[in-house]
Amino acid sequence: MKTLSIGHSPDADDAFMFYGLASERVRIEGYTIDHVMEDIETLNRRARRGELDVTAISAAAYPEVAHLYRIMSCGASVGRKYGPIVLAREPLPLEALAGRRIAVPGAQTTAYLLLRLYVPAAFTPVMMDFDHVMEAVASGETDAGVIIHEGQLTWQTTGLHRILDLGEAWMEDTALPIPLGLDVIRRGLDDALMTRVASALKESIVLARTDEDAAVDYAMQFGRGLDRKTCQEFVRMYVNADTVDMGDEGARALAALYGRARDRGILHATPNLDILQV
Repeated sequence: MKTLSIGHSPDADDAFMFYGLASERVRIEGYTIDHVMEDIETLNRRARRGELDVTAISAAAYPEVAHLYRIMSCGASVGRKYGPIVLAREPLPLEALAGRRIAVPGAQTTAYLLLRLYVPAAFTPVMMDFDHVMEAVASGETDAGVIIHEGQLTWQTTGLHRILDLGEAWMEDTALPIPLGLDVIRRGLDDALMTRVASALKESIVLARTDEDAAVDYAMQFGRGLDRKTCQEFVRMYVNADTVDMGDEGARALAALYGRARDRGILHATPNLDILQV
C-alpha cells in the first residue's frame, strides 16, 4: 500500500467534509491516507514548499502555489453573504480603523486579503493564531480583529461589536460568493490518480452531508467546545453545495478575488485557474 498525505485543519468544517475518508467508509484503492491536521496558516506555508500530496489552503494562498498544485472543484469553503468578521470593543465606523492595530489570523489567509480590500486606510496587522484573536481584542492587546471559523457564530456572547462582515460586503459588492478555502492536489501525481483522489474527496463530502448525524459526531471532536446545534450550523455554513462542486460561479468568484487583489497592488499577477473537475 502506498501512502497519500492529506492536510486539513483541525476544525469542525474540515473534519466534517473529510469524515468519509477518516472513517474509511470512502477509500482510495491501493493507498492509505496520512491525515495531517494543522492550522490553515501552517498548511499555507507547507503548500509553498509542496510538502503534501493534497491539502486545504486559503484561497488567498493559491497564487503562490499555483505552480505546485491544482485546484480541485470539490472541497472549497465558500460563504454566501457571510464570512470573516471584523470585531472591536466598541462600535466604530470602518474608516476609524485607520492606523489601528488589527489582529489577523495569518498573513496568507483570505480573511487578511479581504481586510486589505475593504479597509481603505492603512492599519497595522498583528499576526496571531486564529483562536487568540477575540481574546486579543477583548483585552485591548489590539484595537480590532478578524474572526474566522466558529467564532463567526459565537462572538455575540463576548460583548464585542461587529464592524464588518467581510463575506457580506463581498457579496453586496460583487454579487458572488466568497471562496475562503480550497483543496488542492500536487502536480507531481499522475492525472489518473489526481482524478481518483478528487473523486474520493467529493464522495466523502457527499457522504457527510447525507449521513449528517454521524459526520457531526466526528466533527464535534474538533469543535473546541461547540454544542451540537452550533457545530451543525457551522458545518452547514461551510460544507454546502459549493463544497461538492464550486462550479462556474466559484471559478468566477476566484477570478474576481485575484483580479481585485491585483488591481490594488496586493498581487503582481493573477494565477491561472487550473481546476480539476470531478
